Amino acid sequence: MIKKVFNLLSPVLRRLAKYYFSKPRPFNYKGIKGTVLPDVFYPIFTISTKLLMDFIEQFDLKGKSFLELGCGTGMISTLAAKNGAKVIASDINPAAIENVKLNLKSNGVSLQPILSDLFKEILPQIFDYIIINPPYYPINPLTKAEEAWYCGSNFEYFKKLFGQLGTYFNKKSQVFMILSEDCELERIKSLAAEKQLIFELVLQTKRQGEENYIFRIEKG
Repeated sequence: MIKKVFNLLSPVLRRLAKYYFSKPRPFNYKGIKGTVLPDVFYPIFTISTKLLMDFIEQFDLKGKSFLELGCGTGMISTLAAKNGAKVIASDINPAAIENVKLNLKSNGVSLQPILSDLFKEILPQIFDYIIINPPYYPINPLTKAEEAWYCGSNFEYFKKLFGQLGTYFNKKSQVFMILSEDCELERIKSLAAEKQLIFELVLQTKRQGEENYIFRIEKG
């Protein structure tokens, strides 16, 4: 499963990343400026956040309800809000929610950060857009920070996600998830299918030597 030197599961990279992010670090992409706090998913070392930011710019988000599930630093949510969306940015990690609040001040936008284990603290509603950059390595996370990377040894994150997701979108909604060639893609698809959810590939691209995929999730 693990093929890339860049993969977080490399012990060397884990030590380097832990050292690098032991203090706040700056980021700047597509005019979104901010800080990555310690213990928050770091978009600097991965391509998925930038790919999603590139991807959502094709949509007219003005006045649309937008949920970023697992927001980390909130870069994607901040860009969506800058483009006129009504945004909820949620994460299970308290440090991530504080990071979002900090970065809002740097970008002059308004959105609603929510500390939530998936949809637990999000009121039942239908979103126009839901964006998901999930953890997908099948290891049991030991800390809140590790939950950004590890989905549980038996893919518990995806089982819970797919069991809840259908309540929050309809046929007019756009639900997108990004995954990479490093993940057990067929296993994740099969877990979605158990909840009558279908993956439709809408973008495949190779960046930094790694294939990445953006899927639209629809009800079967």
